[in-house]
Amino acid sequence: MNIFKKLMLADRGVRAAKKTSKATSLRLSCFFHDNSVEVHSEEQEVVIALGSNVGDRLHNFDEALQRMKKSGIHITRHGCLYETEPAYVTDQPHFLNSTIRGMTKLEPHKLLGILKEIERDMGRVNGIRYGPRPIDLDILFYGSQRVNTDTLVIPHERIWERPFVMGPLIDLLGSDIDNDTIKSWDLFSGSPDGLFGAWEKLGGELLIGKDGMKRVLPIASKLWNWSSRTSVMGILNVTPDSFSDGGRFLSETSLVSHIRLMLSEGADIIDIGAQSTRPMATKLSPEQELDRLMPFLEIIKNLPEMEGKLISVDTFYSQVAAESVSMGAHLINDVSGGNLDSNMHNVVAALKVPYILMHMRGDPSTMQNQENLKYDNVCAEVASELYTHARDVESSGIPAWRMIIDPGIGFSKDTGQNIDILNGLPTIRSEIARRSLALSRAPMLIGPSRKRFLGEICSRPEAAQRDPATVAAITAGILSGANIVRVHNVGYNCDAVKFCDAMLHRRKFP
Repeated sequence: MNIFKKLMLADRGVRAAKKTSKATSLRLSCFFHDNSVEVHSEEQEVVIALGSNVGDRLHNFDEALQRMKKSGIHITRHGCLYETEPAYVTDQPHFLNSTIRGMTKLEPHKLLGILKEIERDMGRVNGIRYGPRPIDLDILFYGSQRVNTDTLVIPHERIWERPFVMGPLIDLLGSDIDNDTIKSWDLFSGSPDGLFGAWEKLGGELLIGKDGMKRVLPIASKLWNWSSRTSVMGILNVTPDSFSDGGRFLSETSLVSHIRLMLSEGADIIDIGAQSTRPMATKLSPEQELDRLMPFLEIIKNLPEMEGKLISVDTFYSQVAAESVSMGAHLINDVSGGNLDSNMHNVVAALKVPYILMHMRGDPSTMQNQENLKYDNVCAEVASELYTHARDVESSGIPAWRMIIDPGIGFSKDTGQNIDILNGLPTIRSEIARRSLALSRAPMLIGPSRKRFLGEICSRPEAAQRDPATVAAITAGILSGANIVRVHNVGYNCDAVKFCDAMLHRRKFP
């Protein structure tokens, strides 16, 4: 009997599984031994695949995750998010696919019953095999054990032939595998090189961006294929004291004129900030920041030129984040990584918007002191600290597919360290990848624009004189792997972006 018919039988629930178990003994073949053992309620690490191609696919994912959490599955990791062409039955909408890792005390058939109940409650009914469904939940792995009964087979039989399963499955791993459970999954693959070898056999990373498989980030009711080209974020400071343009855009006329200029020059995102994060800047309360921000945000969102563009709000306050999103902002840019407001991660998780996680030690008033500038290896330590913060973000409910990472150029780094970061973006990714491939594959943002280290190198004391150096820094960053660049002078830097993208395209497709 094939796996899909087995899953249809499982729709009858746990009682049906128990009845069937009398005929099949409900024994689980333990991977490491020939003898059969019964699984008790000890906590096990599981992998569950998610798929959806009916209705609001992302909402379906969010609802399924919430239902799993309430049902006794503690989600610890998320894969990236993929949009994929349908397999087997091709005359249907594209799918969203991902995976999660979690811990549960639910026994395999109880877990299966709960997943089938979630599918039914969310509107899935028996239909065309491989056909459309609002949600599809499959158990890929259950601890280190094999399960083979009339209603359930683990590992899932078709893992190894499906790129749309293998891609997000690999995301759940680190390139360093030091967990015995994961080692058992390697052996299940049947490949001499384990799961990574099985993924490479299908095509591996070469599949991403072609053959109907895109890695995407959900934003503003769209799926952003951020790796197809570099995106430009234009800086808009509605502050009297920012280091470069403080006080320039505090009237509606100057604000609208500048936004229109940035959009006409090619900005994809407008990043508005109402609180300066330059060293020793006066710190506003959330209420003061909102009073300054909200009138300008209202103007921006109503500009016709903003159609199809994104609004980012630069804040480290959860209250500002929540009210900004309610006003129409699409993503939150937090220079503190959540360290300055303990509610930030939970609030952004509930808002279900992308979160830009930046590296900084201390706060803007202390970030440049000697203690915060001590690194033995700046790229390795920034990567480690970013990873630690990202795991906190993920545990709060913000999946890896909603994160953007920023190494924090100019924040808790001196001139040499900023140069090392620009040179070392691949190192930062690879260091994060040792522990989480999904987090290492998040879009990376850099923001060297007009910063002091450029002035020190080029003898340009005035921030507005540093645009040529910014272009050079942006170019270096893009060629090192940055996906989003945050800049003051959009026109100059858009030209640099286009040229770098052309170079990268030629590298990939000579």
